[in-house]
Order: sequence, then structure tokens, then C-alpha cells
Amino acid sequence: MKFFASCPKGLEYLLVDELLALGCAHATATTAGANVEGTLHDAQRAVLWSRLASRVLWPIADYACENEDALYAGARAIDWTAHLDATMTLAIDPHVSGGAITHARYAAQRVKDAIVDALREATGARPDVDVESPDLRLSLVVRKGRALLSVDLGGGPLHRRGWRRAQGEAPLKENLAAAVLMRGGWPALYAEGGALLDPMCGSGTLLIEGALMAADVAPGLARDGGAATAGRAPSRWRQFDTAHWQALCEEALARERSGRQRLRAVFFGRDLDPHAIHAARENATAAGLREAIDWQVGDVATLQAPVPPASQEDAALADSVKRGLAVCNPPYDARLAADPALYRTLGNALARAVPEWRASLLCGDAELAHATGLRAKKKYQVFNGALECSLIVCDPVRPPQRAVSETPDALGEGATMVANRLRKNLRKFKTWREREGVTCYRVYDADLPEYAAAIDVYIQSEADVNAEGTPLWLHIQEYAAPAEIPEDVTRRRFGDVLAAARDVFRIPRERIAVKTRAKGKGGSKYGRFDARHEFLLVDEGRVHLRVNLFDYLDTGLFLDHRPMRLRIADEAADTRFLNLFGYTGAATVHAAGGGARTTTTVDLSGTYLQWCADNLAANGFGGAKHRLVQADAVQWLEAETAQYDLIFCDPPTFSNSARAKDFDIQREHVRLLQAAVARLAPGGVLYFSNNFRRFRLDAEAVGAFAHVEEISPATIPPDFERNPRIHRAWRITAR
Repeated sequence: MKFFASCPKGLEYLLVDELLALGCAHATATTAGANVEGTLHDAQRAVLWSRLASRVLWPIADYACENEDALYAGARAIDWTAHLDATMTLAIDPHVSGGAITHARYAAQRVKDAIVDALREATGARPDVDVESPDLRLSLVVRKGRALLSVDLGGGPLHRRGWRRAQGEAPLKENLAAAVLMRGGWPALYAEGGALLDPMCGSGTLLIEGALMAADVAPGLARDGGAATAGRAPSRWRQFDTAHWQALCEEALARERSGRQRLRAVFFGRDLDPHAIHAARENATAAGLREAIDWQVGDVATLQAPVPPASQEDAALADSVKRGLAVCNPPYDARLAADPALYRTLGNALARAVPEWRASLLCGDAELAHATGLRAKKKYQVFNGALECSLIVCDPVRPPQRAVSETPDALGEGATMVANRLRKNLRKFKTWREREGVTCYRVYDADLPEYAAAIDVYIQSEADVNAEGTPLWLHIQEYAAPAEIPEDVTRRRFGDVLAAARDVFRIPRERIAVKTRAKGKGGSKYGRFDARHEFLLVDEGRVHLRVNLFDYLDTGLFLDHRPMRLRIADEAADTRFLNLFGYTGAATVHAAGGGARTTTTVDLSGTYLQWCADNLAANGFGGAKHRLVQADAVQWLEAETAQYDLIFCDPPTFSNSARAKDFDIQREHVRLLQAAVARLAPGGVLYFSNNFRRFRLDAEAVGAFAHVEEISPATIPPDFERNPRIHRAWRITAR
């Protein structure tokens, strides 16, 4: 016999594995559930023991119903005396799609009428409707001209475990919590001696579910006020095997008694909200876990490795907290607004407190998962209601870095040449770097033409809470080789560059971000980047800036613009500052650090604006004084009416974003500059820059409304002196 077990979307394959483990003959994943081959006894066992299923539906009729009359007639033809009697109550849950019948409630009404008419004719009496707690709950699915009627063997949603007495905002359903735990390898990890930690536990769903799993407590035992514990069946359907159900419950109760006796107190819940911790304690008490879970009020930012309660500090238990699973469902959705900074804080806290543990995190979406900064070993898409979420598993939370060999391999001739040049440049720039306090700089820029790459050094700030060990990181970017150079030669030469860098700087490979070019359709392009989701905090002038060396082509900080940003910081005091094409907002942060009265940053990318917000926050700036605008910069300028004392405009060469009109800096620069100058307050200054090598400023057209002074040489720092046209810059004031 075939039956259907439903579940949240994204859990289908987990559910299949669970049902097979429960003894079903065969199961196949389908959208939001599994089609299962098994006996009625198998289905009843699933009702009692499945942690993932939402419903278990046993089919009793499947017939054609091209219209409402046929829907009624098909239901009327069923022998309903085999399923219920007139003293019982009834409820029908309808689902309608893809046919002539479109109104779900009306479809349920017609089937209810058919059942009532059939029983009245057969017995002289009719059943009543009880939508809350019926004796028999039916599922009706009408789709593409067919109707499927099934008995809901569980009598309602199976995610309910019966222990929830209090809840916080937007609580996680218990079957989704079970999926988070299972994807993280729980309870097998518990069996190996592991612990369970939720650093943002809310009302405790993940920890309570995890403890009940560890204690081998059947999820259906306490459902409906403990009906199963008392031996009562979840449905009064006449074909429900009550004797078998009672036997299942007796077995489950015996397993529960044994599991609770052996349960170790290795469960730790933390939350910033005392009300959430109070609710969690109430729920744990209702679940019979009062002493098993350690609840504490605490900020995730100050998370510490869990310590066993004093009464439990034996050697075995103390060892258990050295490994375990960290689980979390951080806030997201309309009720709990998602904050990428909070996700980053969570990732940092786990990496610091439990670096060797495994983590299973249910995040609002892929971007928020990315914001944790953790490297996911596995990623899954699951649905929490209608919200598509990202479930990531990190194992371990912080992968160990490979140690640098103390006896490196001897360098070849080419690598030796590059290494010598790197050492020469380090000596050359040392005095300048120390005098100016430069911590992020270019140390090699195709100095040897045949070794075509750029090498940038990033020194992690002491203010970065994630800094550990050596603070030095490298970013190595390959330049396109001439077409006549064979690919194998290009690969060998870039390998020499990498070997030389490792030899000179003596850092592990994990601290070197490498951007290599690959041949493909459309010519040479950059290949796939690492997905490290790792941000570093670095220093520049008086401010801190966040960079990402691994995930994007650019790092979030254009090093050649360092002098321009420092100039802005020096001139920003008491100004209204505007940053057009703001990118990650480095110039905005410098303006804020220089004492700007207000800042406005305009960019089309929401990702970059969030990065800007994070940069501002890293320096203690935020609020209404620092406005972030997601818009096409040119269109926004032409609609803007406010005046600004200091404007920085560094547009891209080209842009073909789907959200805005195509942009070409050569074609659009006069229009752009005229709109920007119009926004200058009396005495205001516009700094304009771009990196288009063939750019030609239309001096006559721009001169009609502005005074223009090229300042390019003064904006090229010593570490970019080999490439003096990496960008051009102008100081512009209104006529």
C-alpha cells in the first residue's frame, strides 16, 4: 500500500531516509513530501516516531472530478460507514489547484455534504464538523481533474510535540529544528560524546528537540496532551489499528524511560533576551528536561565555550564539551528583521568559542549565510513556511590552517628572480610605510614583465576581534598574458609568483588570496573565486575598513586611491559630504572620520551599500547623519536638490546593470559632472576620478560650467609609481 508523508520543502530526502529507517519498504521524494510504500502499521509508526513529517496521509479514494458535481458524486459513492459513524466529528483540509474547481472551501463543503448525506441515508444520523479536534480528519486534494481523499492518521500537524508552553517571536517549528539537527549529524555526535550549543536560543526549540532526540523520546508521545502516553489513538478512524498503536506506545515509553535515565547534561542555551530564556526554561520543564539544559542570559558577541554545571564536572562530561554541535536559527523575515552584522557576529563568536566543533545554521538566505564569514562544507535550501532559507553545515567551524614548512622547497630560477624583487621592494618602501603608517600596499606590479601579476599586502588591524597569529595577508592577481604566450608557460610563471610570495612572506597558503585568469568562451577571464565569506578589518589613516580578499575580483578597497581618501579626510571637517558610485564607502568613512557634518553615499548595489554601512559601524558611525541611497547615481543627481560642500565621484568605466541604463564614462562624463557641480554649495569642491586608460576629459564642455584642475600626479602613491596612469583625478569647482 502507498501512503504520503508531507514535510517542509527542502526536507524531502531527509524524510525519505527517516521513513526507510523506520521500516517502510520504499520511499520516493517528491515536492514537500515523500510517496511511501508500506503497511498501515508502518504509517502509524511514522505518526509516532517521525521527527520530520508534517502529516501522514492514508489514501481511501482517488477519482475523476471534472466539476463540482463529480466531486460530490465521487465522495458520495464511498462507503463511509467503513470509516466513521454518525456520532463522530469530522474535518476536511482542502487543497485545490490546476483545474475547473478553484475554491478550496467550497470543495471541502461539497465533500462534507456527500459524507453527511451518505451516512444519513445509511444510519439515519449525521456527523458534526469540528475543525479543531475532530475524531476523523480528512485531506482533500483536487488537482487537474482528479480528487484524492486521505485519512490524516496523526489527526493534525505532527510538528507539535506537546511541550511548548511559551514562545518567543517567530518560533521555529519542531520538525524544521529536527532537520537542522540531523543535517549537523545529531544525535550521532551525541552518541560519540558531543554537546549541543545554541548561542541565540530564543524559546529553546533546537535544544529541546536535540535533547529529546538524544534521550530517544518519540516525538508523538506528548502530542495532544499526552494522548499517546495514555494509549489513546490520534484518530478515531474505524480502520486505525488501536491495538498496534498501543503496542507502539508501550515500546516508545520503555525506550523513553531508559533514554532519560542515561541523558547527559550537555545542552547549553544562550540568549540576550531574559524573557526568551524564561520561556525556554518553561518549555524545557514541560518537556521533562529541567535539569538537562543549561540556560543563561548572554550576548552572542561575548560567547564562551560551554562549561558543564558544577554538579556534572566529571572527567567524561568535561571532555564532552570539547566537541559538539553548534546550532542556531538567527533572526530573519518581516517580523525579525535580518541584520548581516548580527550574522557576522555569530560567525565570529562560534569561530572564537568553539572552533573545532561542527555548526548547523539555518539562515534567512544565502546572503545572510555568507555574512557569517564561516566556510560551509554543505549548503541546503529549505523552506520555513513560505520563506526560502539557507541551511549551512560547517565542519569544523574554523578549519585548521596548514602550517608553513620550516624547510621550504628550493625556488626555481624564475621564482628566485621574483623573490629578489619582492625583497628589494620591501626595503624600498619600508621607510615610507613606517612614516605614513601604511598597512595595506602594493609590493609588486609586474615589475618583471614576464611575471605578470600584482601582489598586495594587507595587515590585519589590531582592532579586529578575529585577528590571530600573524596579521599579514596577501592578495595576488594575475594579469592577462599576451595571446602568443602558451597557456602552460603562463601557468608556470604564475606558479613562480606564488612560490616567491610564500617564500618571502612565510605565511600559510590559507592567508593568500589568488585571482587567476582562465581561458573560456569570450576569451580570458577570471575563474571561480574562493567562497571564504571572510572579512578582515584593516587600518588606513584614522579609520578601520573591512576587506574581503577571497570572494570577489576586488577586495572592497582600491589601494591606489589611498591619497585621495586621506585628502578627503583632511578636508571633510564640518562639510556635507557626497560619495557618488560609493562602492564599499571607504571614502565615506574617511569623511566621517575627518569630522563631516553629514555623509550621503549613492550606489546601485545593495551589497556594496551594506558593506558601507558595516564600514561605518566598524568606526562607530551610523544613524541619520550617514545616509545610504540605492540608486542610479546620474539619475539621482539630476533629481536631487540638496547642496554639498565636498563631493567625491569615482565612476566605473562601463556599467550595464539590469537595474539602470547603460553607463559609459567617456560618453556620460559631461552630463555627470554638470549634475554634480550643480549640487556644490558655494565654495564647494568636487573630486572626480576614473581609471579608464583612454579617457579624455572634454575640457571645453566642462569648462563652460566649472574650473578644472588635474591633480593626478598628487594622487598616485609611491607603491603605484610604476603605473602612474592607474587612475586620473581632477579638482573641480563651480564657475
